[in-house]
Amino acid sequence: MYKRGSQHQSTHNKRPLYQTLLSAALLLGAAVFFLTLLSAPDPTEPDIPLIVGAAPPAGLIYTISGDTITITRYNGLGGYVEIPAEIDGIAVKIIGNYAFQNCVTLTGITIPDSVTSIGSHTFYGCYGLISITIPDTVTEIGEMAFLECSGLTSITIPDSVTSIGPSALSGCSGLTSIAIPNSMTSISSDTFGGCTNLASITIPDSVTSIGSGAFADCFSLIGITIPDSVTSIGSDAFSGCSSLTSIAIPESVSNIGNSAFRGCSSLIGITIPGSVADIGDWAFYECSGLTYVTIPDSVTSIGESAFYGCSSLVNFIIPDWAFSVNALFSGCTGLTGSLVIPEGATSIGGGVFEGCTGLTSITIPDSVTNINGAAFSGCTGLTSITIPDGVISIRDGVFSSCTSLAGITIPGSVTSIGQSAFSGCSGLTSITIPDSVTSIGRSAFSSCSGLTSITIPDSVTSIGQSAFSGC
Repeated sequence: MYKRGSQHQSTHNKRPLYQTLLSAALLLGAAVFFLTLLSAPDPTEPDIPLIVGAAPPAGLIYTISGDTITITRYNGLGGYVEIPAEIDGIAVKIIGNYAFQNCVTLTGITIPDSVTSIGSHTFYGCYGLISITIPDTVTEIGEMAFLECSGLTSITIPDSVTSIGPSALSGCSGLTSIAIPNSMTSISSDTFGGCTNLASITIPDSVTSIGSGAFADCFSLIGITIPDSVTSIGSDAFSGCSSLTSIAIPESVSNIGNSAFRGCSSLIGITIPGSVADIGDWAFYECSGLTYVTIPDSVTSIGESAFYGCSSLVNFIIPDWAFSVNALFSGCTGLTGSLVIPEGATSIGGGVFEGCTGLTSITIPDSVTNINGAAFSGCTGLTSITIPDGVISIRDGVFSSCTSLAGITIPGSVTSIGQSAFSGCSGLTSITIPDSVTSIGRSAFSSCSGLTSITIPDSVTSIGQSAFSGC
């Protein structure tokens, strides 16, 4: 039997399903349309390019310029780092300034053949870095590139490198040897300064100049051969190389800079070749092991204190004019006995033999007309000295603290006696001042405690304060 209620109920149940499907379809279409609107580019705004490499692999930060990638910074975890030859098809050519500076956890690195330049301060302070090989594509290494990489024990620099900046390997105390490539024409200032364990180094004959401080404080450097190509040795070039026992300066060198070998306390002897014209101030200052030195007539200039404190020096050959250099042999306590200054000398420099306690007598030739201040000050072993007739003035402190000086004759040519000229000459018992003298300086004879007799002529019109104090 057909029941109306049943048919009606069936029709009523189907309508909500139909409506639900229709509503879902409408909602889905609306969603798609809305998303399409959102994803469509806004014609009022410019295109924004995707920055490739914003999150570079292995912690490398870099920039792109044309066909060149420059590594600008590393922020990875350290250890062994391999720099790729290219990123996204673009060659890595430059490791930039400061890129790995103070990456103390870096222990090793591979530099690809694509790299042509290593910037300044690039690996500065990477004291965990043990070894590095620089590929033969690199032509320049910037200043301070490996400064204070104290753990670095090995580095290979290829012949392709033509420029190594100042202080590039300074403070690499772990290095024991290094070969400078044949492509180099100069060694920059402080390049290897402070490489305290560097025992040997080879300088190629392509090098013409050694810069200031190039090997300063390389305490372990025993010997070094300077090739004939070198014409200039810069200031402080080997300063503080306390283990250096010998060095041959080639005939090509014309200039030895200030403090070039200062503090090379193990250096025994030095012969300056005939090519050298200039020796700078303090060039061999406190080379306490130096026993002899020969300076040729070709040398026209020697700086002050060039051999100051060379306490083992027993023999020297120098041009006659060189006695005029201030403090030239000051503190050379190994000079003993009698010293004869040659006839060609005309002037004695200030402090030239100051503190040479081993000298007992000095003969000054008649050619000398000028003796500068403190020339023989502190020569405590000096017992006699003859002042030539040509000398006009006994300058300040010339014979001060010459405690063994028992007597001295002042010639009639002298017109003035300077301040502290004989101060502290406690062994001096008598002195006659000639009537050519018109002035006696302050403290001229102070603390001459043994002085019992002095004759002052009427010609003297001025006597300085404390001239005879403590006599």
